[in-house]
Amino acid sequence: MDFFKMELGLHTFGDVDAAALDKGAEGARRIKDLLEEIALADQVGLDVFGLGEHHRPDYVVSSPSTVLAAAAAITKNIRLTSAVSVLSSDDPVRVFQQFSTVDLISNGRAEIMAGRGSFIESYPLFGYDLGDYDDLFSEKLDLLLAIRDQEIVTWQGEKRAPINGRGVYPRPLQKELPIWIAVGGTPQSVARAGAMGLPLAVAIIGGEYPRFAPFFNLYREAARRASQDPAKLKTSINVHGFIADTTEAAADQFYGPQAEVMNRIGRERGWGPTNRAHFDEARSTLGNLFLGEPELVAEKIIAAHKVFGMDRFLLQMAIGPMPHAQVMRGIELYGTKVAPLVRKELGSSEKN
Repeated sequence: MDFFKMELGLHTFGDVDAAALDKGAEGARRIKDLLEEIALADQVGLDVFGLGEHHRPDYVVSSPSTVLAAAAAITKNIRLTSAVSVLSSDDPVRVFQQFSTVDLISNGRAEIMAGRGSFIESYPLFGYDLGDYDDLFSEKLDLLLAIRDQEIVTWQGEKRAPINGRGVYPRPLQKELPIWIAVGGTPQSVARAGAMGLPLAVAIIGGEYPRFAPFFNLYREAARRASQDPAKLKTSINVHGFIADTTEAAADQFYGPQAEVMNRIGRERGWGPTNRAHFDEARSTLGNLFLGEPELVAEKIIAAHKVFGMDRFLLQMAIGPMPHAQVMRGIELYGTKVAPLVRKELGSSEKN
């Protein structure tokens, strides 16, 4: 009998102080801290660590594969993934080569989480037309999958020059390099992932988390209609949250940095400002923030699993100007306190 184990992990964008005068020094500080965080996550037994790609002054990670390669050399077991790679504005050949290299360094622990990106800076930076936003992703995903599935590639599209019988190297250690599709709540993207039989990661950063359940139903129905193998239909939720020794400490430590980030992004996108009342509502039983003392966070993860039946749970704790020491304590508690509680509850439950 096969028993279910939900993977537990972390993801971050590598937030930095955008106002720092010496951006090189600030970036070096954050990379050092980030590698310490990944190493600790591995040491305390977490399953996955993801890095997001951004091209903005407030984030240091523009090349997830580069940082993950450094992490691969200092970790032993944790899986290393982008979260996400902005595939639309990148070259699928280079993306595959970079993550194949990480896979070789890590002895088979690399993954790609591909998405269109919630920010648009990479499109003009690399010379792409935002009018081609969805077409670029569809075509480049097709090429990335072709490269994954065959060593010698013959492919033709409209947005990129064709490939005629060329090999793409290096090949990964894993027989099939995992490629996830990351979405922010667009039904068409969810259905596409299901129809293609690709693992799905859903970002939940607002509202009550159970309202995202229809996306998972849509995903599984699209896969069923396309006769996809149910064994390949892995799912993940990616959320904001924080863990501290007490729930009060977790809320007090996380509110300021999280509110700073959400207000900064909100000003760019025309959202109204957030406040402590909004924050406290978001950390309620059904709220989108997974925050508190270890027992409370474990209970909420278990409750979310009953709603979604997901295979993976990724928590974004290192957000905004979160102090490194607090993040390290949160990771320690996640691995040593939260994970054992969740695994005890779910580890002997047969997967539905």
